[in-house]
Formats: sequence, structure tokens, C-alpha cells
Amino acid sequence: MTVGAEPSSPPSRWFRGTGFGVLFGGLTAVVSTAAIGNAWAVCDIGNGVTNGMALLFLVPLIWIAAAVSWVILHSTIGRRHRRTALTAGLIFTLWFTWFLVTWLGMPDSYPAPLCAGNVPPWWPSFIPA
Repeated sequence: MTVGAEPSSPPSRWFRGTGFGVLFGGLTAVVSTAAIGNAWAVCDIGNGVTNGMALLFLVPLIWIAAAVSWVILHSTIGRRHRRTALTAGLIFTLWFTWFLVTWLGMPDSYPAPLCAGNVPPWWPSFIPA
């Protein structure tokens, strides 16, 4: 052993899913805001500048929320069952993206003159809105 060299410690169990959190949190934020912005544009909800500013404000919030969920999953379930944590994280990411797009992108309270039921025409009919 060399003088002054300390043995490296294993990574903290609370930050094991950080890489997955950053990756999938970023993807969730980008996909969600792109779909919400597209739904708002197609259904003529609001105006472009205000919508863009709102979406820019939402991106880091969505990213952090999704990343924290991945870190929690990997620090709890992932200690013993890595594949289960990965599967649960992917399912949560898909659900969270769907929830954000349907909740924020298709508001029931806004009268959308171009989209029936505030659902954009590009939305797949087999996915509930």
C-alpha cells in the first residue's frame, strides 16, 4: 500500500440509481414537454411564447421528480433485485410521462376549438386520455 493512499469506499447505497435517474429523468422531461407543447400547439391552447416559458420552467421540475424516483427505486429494491428495480423504474417512467401529457397537455377546463375533447388528433386511440 502506498503512503497517503486511502482505500476507495463503495458508493453510497442512496445514490446507486443516479445514472439511471439522470438518463431516464432527462428523457422523461424532454418527451413529456415535447408532447405537451405539441398538444397545446395543435389544439390552439394558449400562445407560443407563454407556453414555451411554462414548458422551460417545467423541464427541470419533471427531470428532478423522475430522477429522484429512480434513485429511490435503486436504493431500496435495487439492492437485492436489480432487474425488478429496472422494470419498476421503466413502468413508472412510462406512467409518469402519460400522466403529465394527459394532465397538463389536455386540460379539460380549456375550450379547445380544434380538438374534440381536448385530445389532439395524433394521440393514439388505444391509450386513454
